[in-house]
Amino acid sequence: MTKAALVVGATGIQGSAIADKLVSHGCTVLGLARTPQDHDGVTPVAADLLDPKALAQALKGHAPTHVFLTTWLRQDTEAENIRVNDTMVRNLLDAVREAGSVEHVALVTGLKHYLGPFEAYGKGTLPKTPFREDQGRLDVANFYYAQEDEVFAAAERDGFGYSIHRPHTVIGKAVGNAMNMGTTLAVYAELCKATGRPFRFPGSQVQWESLTDMTDARQLADQVIWASTTPAARNEDFNIVNGDVFRWNWMWHRIGDYFGVEVEDFDGVERPLVEQMQDDAPVWAEIAKQHGLAKSDLSRLASAWHTDADLGRPIEVVTDMSKSRALGFTGYVATDSAFFDLFDRLRADNIIPKP
Repeated sequence: MTKAALVVGATGIQGSAIADKLVSHGCTVLGLARTPQDHDGVTPVAADLLDPKALAQALKGHAPTHVFLTTWLRQDTEAENIRVNDTMVRNLLDAVREAGSVEHVALVTGLKHYLGPFEAYGKGTLPKTPFREDQGRLDVANFYYAQEDEVFAAAERDGFGYSIHRPHTVIGKAVGNAMNMGTTLAVYAELCKATGRPFRFPGSQVQWESLTDMTDARQLADQVIWASTTPAARNEDFNIVNGDVFRWNWMWHRIGDYFGVEVEDFDGVERPLVEQMQDDAPVWAEIAKQHGLAKSDLSRLASAWHTDADLGRPIEVVTDMSKSRALGFTGYVATDSAFFDLFDRLRADNIIPKP
């Protein structure tokens, strides 16, 4: 792939992984974010998607052929989620229209397409697992659907192709991300080690016992690039997970063993991380001071609310990837290895203590 790519949300877990992969493919890469960060091989573009005039000015003179949308802003209600995130996508697609260069737009959403938005998460009549793309939309307002509709309308008007990608919980490295289970669990394990607390599963009995899956950010990156350059994948929607399944009663021990902490088997009592970690900010600040860590602010590393939402679900969540497999996508990642790779990177980058 020797194209000009625009990654929107380039500082996030998904966007940074996509940018890395595009750079490795020899692409010219623009990384758009409200506050861009240094990223090897990526040209930073500072812009607010809610400011159409400034956005158009920031992109003036650029002619991306491929656009990767990986960002959203969480609001207090789903109505506001729809209004704000729909506007962001529309403004971006309006801004890139002027160059007339766009060939493909890839939009990353997620499994709330099947599970419902935060206000109705896991409630009502849900499709049966494993989730498949042909199960369609739920009869409920959902900002993912609004984002898709903006892409569909712009593609019909402007003639570019598109792909929609639905990962499960994403494992990857990004500081300050609102939904970051991998780093949250790493920080929680280090807190348990430092305080002598047992490493307690915070979620539900169903999640402890049921099969589930996750998505490595690099696996997502491989699929969105594959879809953007594969004619058979044009104008299609795809689930994207690692390709393996596991139970948390196995994975929890794997993670605990990595950090060398005492793992407590789940006793059926939910103990959300929001409660377990509510007094841990000063503890983490002291750990950071002792080990000379790069980040001492616990709120910039741990997203306990999101991890609780995922691990507390009362239903099985398993995702089918047959559609992209049938079209030739063959990526696979073992989820425990994805966690361990992330933990190794967090140690190497001085985010969590080295052993």
